[in-house]
Amino acid sequence: MSKYIVIIVAIILVGCKSSSSTISKKDWKLIWEDNFDKEEIDTAKWTKIPKNNADWGNYMTSDSECYEISDGKLYLKGIVNTDTIADSRPFLTGGIYTKGKFAFQYGKVEIHAKLESAQGAWPAIWMLAEEKKYGNYPKNGEIDIMEHLNYDDIIYQTTHSYYTLELKQKTNPPYSSTAKFNKEVFNIFGLEWFPDKLVFTLNGEETFTYPRLKDVDPSQWPYDQPFYLLIDQQLEGAWVGKADPEDLPVQMIIDWVKVYQ
Repeated sequence: MSKYIVIIVAIILVGCKSSSSTISKKDWKLIWEDNFDKEEIDTAKWTKIPKNNADWGNYMTSDSECYEISDGKLYLKGIVNTDTIADSRPFLTGGIYTKGKFAFQYGKVEIHAKLESAQGAWPAIWMLAEEKKYGNYPKNGEIDIMEHLNYDDIIYQTTHSYYTLELKQKTNPPYSSTAKFNKEVFNIFGLEWFPDKLVFTLNGEETFTYPRLKDVDPSQWPYDQPFYLLIDQQLEGAWVGKADPEDLPVQMIIDWVKVYQ
């Protein structure tokens, strides 16, 4: 084999390696971040999540009582509504998303945050598809980087799709897992997203992997399109149960968000 062929083969192998899911941590390059070092939420990056009809969105609001930035941290709050004349809902919750402002496909996202506990509290860090490539929900999938319930000392890390929800394929492969964490301190909740797998992390350590499978219904892998970020301090829902007003207010405190590719 001539030295020129050797060089060409080497180049091809390097190229294949860099595009696979074997990217090393040193290869990640920061492409987007927010350190919440401004006096207000950066509206070029985030929008306050409006009320919606989903189980998690019943109390979402843009009310300033549910948002605070202090000492370089964002506080998203779940509170008892003190003005039910202006808004009849018993509770209000704060949340932000990058919908229409920032979405990415493949890479690593990490969120440094602290979770407070309360009965009925359901803080979440998650991702949804920017477009409807495959149709309406749940056909485009959902990636739940972190969900926490009540006073638990575990977090849930989950994928949802037409494959898991409608076809009920929750064990081939397993679609969800839990990880024990110290809720008294800030933790780094993360995801490493490749063309062939989703790797969930906690404080930089792998906790759960959802692989792309061959020879199954194609709805198993809708994760081949840009997704945007959602971070919200939810209250109540069929999964978490009723909120206890005596436990409120409750907060999710966000120190920073970083996205790498």
